[in-house]
Amino acid sequence: MRADRLVATLLFLQERGRVTVPEVAAELEVSERTARRDLEALAAAGIPVYSQRGRGGGWSLVGGARTDLTGLTAEEIRALFLVAGPLSATPELRTTLRKLVRALPPTMREQAHAATRAGVVDATDWARNAVTADAAHRSALQGAVVDGIRVRLGYAGVGRPAGERMVDPLGLVAKAGVDYLVAGTDKGLRTFRLSRVTSVEPTGEPVVRPPGFDLAAAWRTLSGAFQDGMHEVTARARVHPDTLALLQRFLGGRVRVGGPLPDGWTEVWVDGPAAKALAGHLAGLGAGVEVLEPPEVRQWLARIAAELGGMYAGEEPPALRGR
Repeated sequence: MRADRLVATLLFLQERGRVTVPEVAAELEVSERTARRDLEALAAAGIPVYSQRGRGGGWSLVGGARTDLTGLTAEEIRALFLVAGPLSATPELRTTLRKLVRALPPTMREQAHAATRAGVVDATDWARNAVTADAAHRSALQGAVVDGIRVRLGYAGVGRPAGERMVDPLGLVAKAGVDYLVAGTDKGLRTFRLSRVTSVEPTGEPVVRPPGFDLAAAWRTLSGAFQDGMHEVTARARVHPDTLALLQRFLGGRVRVGGPLPDGWTEVWVDGPAAKALAGHLAGLGAGVEVLEPPEVRQWLARIAAELGGMYAGEEPPALRGR
């Protein structure tokens, strides 16, 4: 860790030109004694660092000497800070970016600062729920993946209480704003949604990595199986013009639009994982969608309508009163 601190001290000197021991201590969050010892170590190592006593004194680099530790081009710096800038709310990334900025030539620093201000990450969804609650588990799993350590994973499946299982973390995947762990289990490769992870306990044992494992290829196989499952049932339906855009927004690529019908409605085909699930999705659109086939989806819609009618019988929607 001291090597990292010495580099950070050198970069801080380059940025400020002249620094005092209290300034170094505050910046690196160490004691003044440690800060002084690090500055003296730089000088002893042959770095042109010298101290000046008295009013306005401090530690400086001889002749403003500079060391560019990045080797990055201006375009590479811009791309890096555009990606990392919005995520710099984490302490580790803030420290990394701060060190990198100090290593940049002065002409590149303003671009780097501008790139970090070019975006922002809102850590809540539209229901104002936090979507970064799994950050601690993500950090632990990233460490396990990089270090190749097997973990005891606490996980709560859909509709099931949390349980523990032994897994071999092989990689993390982000899809549509949702993070997943790809891991080996006693039942083969599996995916785990990080928002459902309840605990991560490294065991110290090495992971068992499948021969020739490729994370991108494994994810394509695993996600492809899930996506195929979303198209098990197809319903043919007619949709009112006022409802078509809403249907497409809800179900996206699971909706295939046909041509207009003589009554002004539009013919569509909608995919779902099962008849009951598909009926549940379509029921929320009310009379704006009429399923024509298959019979199983129509039967489930009729059942849902009967249950809702029995629950809310006699209650007329405000929009329909007086018509």
